[in-house]
Amino acid sequence: MLKEAQAIKPQLVAWRRAIHSHPELGFDVYRTADLVAKALAEMGVEARVGVGKTGVVGYLGNGGGPVIGIRADMDALPILEENNVAYASEISGCMHACGHDAHTAMLLGVARLLHDKDISGQVRLLFQPSEEDADEHGISGAPAMISDGALDGVDAVIALHVNGTVDVGNMRADDGWVGAAVDTFRGHVIGRGGHAAYPHEALDPIWLSSQVLNALYAIPSRRISPLLPSVITVGIVRGGTADNVIPQSVYIEGTIRSMDEQVRSQLAADIERAFNMARAFGGDYQLNIIRGYPAQWNEPQVAGWLRAVAGDLLGEDAILTGQQSMGAEDFSYMTQRAPGAMFGLGVRHPGGVSRYLHTATFDIDEDALPIGAAILAETALRFVRGELG
Repeated sequence: MLKEAQAIKPQLVAWRRAIHSHPELGFDVYRTADLVAKALAEMGVEARVGVGKTGVVGYLGNGGGPVIGIRADMDALPILEENNVAYASEISGCMHACGHDAHTAMLLGVARLLHDKDISGQVRLLFQPSEEDADEHGISGAPAMISDGALDGVDAVIALHVNGTVDVGNMRADDGWVGAAVDTFRGHVIGRGGHAAYPHEALDPIWLSSQVLNALYAIPSRRISPLLPSVITVGIVRGGTADNVIPQSVYIEGTIRSMDEQVRSQLAADIERAFNMARAFGGDYQLNIIRGYPAQWNEPQVAGWLRAVAGDLLGEDAILTGQQSMGAEDFSYMTQRAPGAMFGLGVRHPGGVSRYLHTATFDIDEDALPIGAAILAETALRFVRGELG
């Protein structure tokens, strides 16, 4: 399969660069979805469009056996690209800084590799919008596609994510928890405004916020077991309009990350207690905690399939292990519906500098494209043929 994938590398590169140069955000991936639908049609692959608003689902095989889903996300990020390359983003302030252009190209590569194979069963190609963000109702692309039936009847589901800190030719597919649940908190610490010369006649919400912030930062180290991963990060603190005015309130926003559901609940409760510090000094608060993506669980059996296939294609030395990530992925909704796993694919040029996700200089070594496509395609083919344990 790897040789077949290497043979279609020019097409993989062309797809990836076409998507990279025209990035789209959230559910507004109309051009990308159209490119996907047209490419599938040219291969004679049956497809359904408008799934989960703007997703595309392709169907390979006769449906008379096991069904495996393969997911690729299509959306970009609101970042101004700084790469000086011919295929750089043509959309100011928007770029593929998380590799979803590569994910989409590789899944199209799976279609190219398997569309003429005899498949007793089904390989379902899940081209997903809006992994990076949710709509006004808090719904991101994965649950939107699930609600539209994209995973109905699926027996297993797999995906990959590029990693710009790992050399091309390597992959990682660990068992168990590999990504965090992420929630958001948004709060107002409320005091009483006044003149900066007379703080005793006001109730300074900036001072109140300092008490709240100290309590927030202490939660992971003093309230949660050091054996259970947890992170609280404050990303926004906003208050005041002039240096001689004590404001009425301060806005605080941040993220909460965890893997264990009990820890997730405890963190939310302790954040409420931290904001309650404002009341201890006569102030008040308003707090909203928005539950986000669940933690990503790699089913050990499915992760083992990915490692076995990668070992056969690349050699056992190509399989890496590492620490859990506190990053979040809405693919976790899909692995709650069917046994599944996501693997990390090295995309750093050997000996080159690391390119970090969500930065203005992120890019990939395109030699990784056929490798990712081959691992996904071979795993799917073995699954529907009953060749995996």
